[in-house]
Amino acid sequence: MNEKLNCADIELLLSDYVDSTLDRETRAAFERHLPECPACAETLAAVQEAMDFTGRCAAIEPPPELITRIMHELPVARKEARRTRGVSGWFSRLLQPVLQPRFAMGMAMTILSFSMLGRATGPLKPIRPADLDPAKVWASIDDQAHRVWNNAVKYYESLKFVYEIQTRLREWSEEEAEQASPAPAAPENSGSGGKK
Repeated sequence: MNEKLNCADIELLLSDYVDSTLDRETRAAFERHLPECPACAETLAAVQEAMDFTGRCAAIEPPPELITRIMHELPVARKEARRTRGVSGWFSRLLQPVLQPRFAMGMAMTILSFSMLGRATGPLKPIRPADLDPAKVWASIDDQAHRVWNNAVKYYESLKFVYEIQTRLREWSEEEAEQASPAPAAPENSGSGGKK
């Protein structure tokens, strides 16, 4: 790969670069781009800093009383949801999936992603009439949609690959455990002194 990489290519190859899975030529092209583009270098530094931070974080166990309180409050919340009727009840049932913790976490990650993207792209430029050309707007939206799609596919395939590796390792460890366990001893037959 002797061609020059652009910022979009750097964005797509960023996770592979951090994981050191790029081939030698692509890695060299990636590293040649970094001194030329301070935004990409800053994005790489931010990603590496985030990876270092998450590596240093310790797993936190919730206190037992928190779990007890959550379990105690759950039936009450369900009864209150059943009691609400009419427009307010319909509206609360409509928003119930949105208020789930996984959705809130997804929103937090989206906001974090947008903030990192905003930091990487630099300050916003004022809009000019030429920027509002429908062809340019459509081309930009189409390009962004393809990038998002490619990133989503890559993320899904990475998750699938990790899951397959974990499953294979678990199977191997179970096979090793079965091979390491001793076979039950066969009873010895002594020919003397036994009654028939």
